Amino acid sequence: MKKLITIVTPCYNEAGNVEELVTRIRSVMQGFVEYDYEHLLIDNASDDDTVTILRRLTAADPHVRVIVNSRNFGHLRSPIHAIFQARGDAVIGMASDLQDPPEMIPEFLRQWEAGFKVVIGVKPKSRETATMFLLRRAYYLTIGRISDVPLIENFTGFGLYDREVIATIRTLDDPYPYFRGLIAELGYPRAEIPFEQPRRVRGVTKNNFYSLFDIAMLGLTSHSKVPIRLATIAGFTLSALSMLLAVGYLVAKLIYWDSFALGMAPVLIGMFFFASVQLFFIGIIGEYIASIHTHVKKRPLVIEKERINFGDADASAQRDGDEAR
Repeated sequence: MKKLITIVTPCYNEAGNVEELVTRIRSVMQGFVEYDYEHLLIDNASDDDTVTILRRLTAADPHVRVIVNSRNFGHLRSPIHAIFQARGDAVIGMASDLQDPPEMIPEFLRQWEAGFKVVIGVKPKSRETATMFLLRRAYYLTIGRISDVPLIENFTGFGLYDREVIATIRTLDDPYPYFRGLIAELGYPRAEIPFEQPRRVRGVTKNNFYSLFDIAMLGLTSHSKVPIRLATIAGFTLSALSMLLAVGYLVAKLIYWDSFALGMAPVLIGMFFFASVQLFFIGIIGEYIASIHTHVKKRPLVIEKERINFGDADASAQRDGDEAR
């Protein structure tokens, strides 16, 4: 019996890319007669022609399956939901903007057959803007130094994952998973394949400042206690410093009563400095509290609006799963 490979690609407003993506994946997989494959695309409620194009593609190719979400559930929850719906012996996750080259799939499969449960693509080079690339490198270096578990540098989630790995992630029941961090934390033996990420040709990136900040903070709060410990240490240190300064000024005033004048400048500078430090660490604490709140709510990853090209058995299983929830 042939092994089944599932390729999962989340998409949102990728009307200019999905057809070429499906074609390139089909061309790659047709070269492997020893495998069967399914291409599962999950659409995050696109407001362009993406879903229309996906309907046409599913009608022409039985390997293509589509999940349409009821609304945009974000760039973290939607992909992991699709991965959990995969039936394959191995799951390959890649972006739909063609910046994750489908032509790397053969090497992923070779490394998987060699025994690696995780095979990932890392991008030491990228054709994105120099500023963005430097910011990413700075973030990875910082989070790598302070995280409890060494995270994978220049890794976005593009890679192959054995069914055993996906089953383990499912048991975590994380409602807002930081997938690239989970892969590092689970510790499965992995193969890393470097590649140069091409520049996006069509469409615009969906990673705005807020989404990138969200990923950065999620990685920080999920894998490091250092910021919260720094808040505690800074609190003790600044309290001691304030006490020493207060005693110093008091002694100086008592000794030089007539000539020593404090003035308003040190008071204002000190007040604004301590206020800014307090606000910074209140924000850090707020990020941890927000992460706890997200996990406590236990909301589903996504709500599906429609499944396209799924068989009756899959639809029945989905209904049973919905009723169980």
